[in-house]
Amino acid sequence: MPRPTPRDDTGSTLPLVIFYGFLALALVLIVAAAASLYLERKRLFTLADGAALVGAESFELDAVSLSGSVPRPALRPAQVHAAVASYLAGNPTGEFEALVVERATTVDGESATVTVSAIWHPPVMTIFVPDGWRVDATAVARSVFD
Repeated sequence: MPRPTPRDDTGSTLPLVIFYGFLALALVLIVAAAASLYLERKRLFTLADGAALVGAESFELDAVSLSGSVPRPALRPAQVHAAVASYLAGNPTGEFEALVVERATTVDGESATVTVSAIWHPPVMTIFVPDGWRVDATAVARSVFD
């Protein structure tokens, strides 16, 4: 019985190199998109946090009441919304695409809740990451007298 002759292995590593090169490139692009999405969400949250702080400080001094021995400001939804709109109009928000104030109100009369959203696009368009997503951030702030 004759022994089989071994096959020639010339060129068998080229498909592996191409596959792993493609896999590494895809992984780098996905990680870059994820990092970009994370940073966009953090920037949007910073904007929402500042807007919520402005909304929480939008009370008038005659609207402060004493609850026990602690003064508490009384917020109104219209005042919170107007303060947030004024804050966003006075700050550079052009770096966010389609920035929308989803919610700027007070739920309990003591804290301001602000939700903003914008559209995020990945830094490099690929077939692995969608064209863009709407990203939102919500922040709540409360004024406290010490």
